[in-house]
Amino acid sequence: MDGWIQFAGPQHALHLFGVKLIGINAINGKKLLFSVILIVVMMLLSKLLRALSRGVTRRGEKIAFWVRQAIHLLTAIILIVGLVSIWFDNANNFTMAAGMVTAGIAFALQKVVTSFAAYLVILRGKTFNVGDRIVMGGVRGDVIRLGFMQTTIMEMGQPPGEQQDEPSMWVHACQYTGRIVTVSNDKIFDTPVYNYTRDFPYVWEEIRIPMSYRDDRHVVERILLDVAGEQTVQIEQMSADDLKEMERRYSMRRAQLKPRVYWRMTEGWVELSVRFIARDHAIRELKDAMTREILSRLDAAHIAVGAPTGLEIVSLPPLRVQRIPQHSERVAGDRPKGNGQRH
Repeated sequence: MDGWIQFAGPQHALHLFGVKLIGINAINGKKLLFSVILIVVMMLLSKLLRALSRGVTRRGEKIAFWVRQAIHLLTAIILIVGLVSIWFDNANNFTMAAGMVTAGIAFALQKVVTSFAAYLVILRGKTFNVGDRIVMGGVRGDVIRLGFMQTTIMEMGQPPGEQQDEPSMWVHACQYTGRIVTVSNDKIFDTPVYNYTRDFPYVWEEIRIPMSYRDDRHVVERILLDVAGEQTVQIEQMSADDLKEMERRYSMRRAQLKPRVYWRMTEGWVELSVRFIARDHAIRELKDAMTREILSRLDAAHIAVGAPTGLEIVSLPPLRVQRIPQHSERVAGDRPKGNGQRH
C-alpha cells in the first residue's frame, strides 16, 4: 500500500502507483479545506444577518428588499475575495487564470453573465423593487422576489381592452391569476419594463357609459362626476404630495387629479367617459363600487344605459286610408227606373 500511494517532492505531491497526479498535493489539500470552511462560515453568516434583519424588514417592504440585497452582495463579495486569496498567491498566475476563466464564462454562459449584469442594472437604476407592479417580458404582476439571475412575479390578469395581448388570460381584470412566473433578468435589455408603482403609486382609470342621443347627457355627466368625486376624494388628497414629488424630480406637466367627463359621438350613441385617479392596487373593487352607484342613480333618473343594437324607428309619416268601390256595386242614383214588376 505504501508503494501505491506516496507523497513526495517539495510540495508533497500525490503519487498513485508511481504516477504523479498534477494538482493534488498537501498544499492544495489545505487550500481546499480552507475553502470549505470559508463557504460554511459565509453561509452561516448570511443566515445570521438575515435573522437579525427581520426586525428591520417589518418596518417597510422596500427597506426589507434593500437589506436582503445588501446581505447577498456582501456575502458574495467576501466569498469571492476569500477564495481568490486562498487559491492564488501569485499575481501572475491569478491574472492568467482570471483571463482564461473570464473568456470561458463569456463564451459558455452568455445568458448567465447578461442576467447578472441586468441584476446590477436593476439595483443601480432602481428599475423596480420587490412589491412593485410591473410588466416585464410580457408578464404582468407584482414582483415577489429578485435574484441574481431571475425575477419572480405573481401574475395578474388583463383588463378587457388588453385581452389580445400574449399570453391569453382567463381573469379579465388586474387581479392575481394564481400563477407564479419566473422571468430572466436579461429581459430588461430586450423589452421595456412598465412600472406601475415606482415613483407614483397611482394610475388613471376610466368608466365608459354609452347612452342614447335623446337622453339628458348633462344629468348623466353630473352623476358620473358626483360618484367619482365621492369615491376618490381621499385618493386625490394622498396623491397630491406624490405628484409634487414627481414634478420636482422630472420635467413633466401638472396632471389633473380631479374627475372629469369626456364626450364622444358615434353613429348610434353618445359615449361619456369619466376619468379618475385610482391606487395601483384594488382597482377592480373601486370600479365595481362606482359602477353599482352609477347604475343606481341612473335608474332613479329613469335613464337607460346601453348602445342601440339595431334600427330604431323614431317617427312614422301620416297614413290615410281610402275605400275604393267595386265595379259591381252601384250607388242609389244609378238604379233603373220602373215599377219593379217582372215581365
